[in-house]
Amino acid sequence: MLRRQFIISTLALTIAPAALAQNFGRLSQTDARSGIRAALETASRLATQRLGRADGFFGDPAVHIPLPRQLASLQRQLSRVGMSGPVDDLELRINRSAEAAMPAAGRIFTDAVQSISVNDAVSIVRGGDTAATDYLRGRSEGRLTTLLRPSMEDALTGSGAYRAVDAVEPQISRGQSLLGGLFGNRSATGSLRDTVTDHAVGRAIDGVFHYIGQEERAIRQDPVQRGSDILRRVFG
Repeated sequence: MLRRQFIISTLALTIAPAALAQNFGRLSQTDARSGIRAALETASRLATQRLGRADGFFGDPAVHIPLPRQLASLQRQLSRVGMSGPVDDLELRINRSAEAAMPAAGRIFTDAVQSISVNDAVSIVRGGDTAATDYLRGRSEGRLTTLLRPSMEDALTGSGAYRAVDAVEPQISRGQSLLGGLFGNRSATGSLRDTVTDHAVGRAIDGVFHYIGQEERAIRQDPVQRGSDILRRVFG
């Protein structure tokens, strides 16, 4: 804690980076970057492992992936007459797909962590409980979304979610007239698949960052428990 306060006060005095490194004692700028990278790698690994198990998304209210708005509206209408089974099944399959995509997501997040610079790491160390998570999301979310999409498409195919989309499509077409055109002119299955894919990728990334933030907070509060020397040196 004393070391952390020293970092903050040093930065507040706008000491040059070279001088800052000299005054860190055992904690250099390189140590700060290594510590932040280690924290995020640990947080990403734990988050994706947690979400990648059975019911990691589907059974967790904090990150459960609902259907996209258009399909959710149909789901509510059909549930009133006990006919929502197909769309309920699609919701389950979307969550299962997100769970299946987590090993690939873990590798993508680990690679993204390597882009953290020395100067960024110094400011992250002195930041709030989720400063590293916020930095990672702000700098890499777009790229992570692009990289995760192919894995999510594979997972949606493997889980049968796309087949479920195809099965639900006729119900949406019938629902257009019943619900006053709520779904617009959506008639191509491909566009509905794109909607489902975009939604699944976005909500899966939200879920990962949710738990990366929780893990970072836990690391900052108790770095010793994580068993890493660099984490103890930076956050201890």
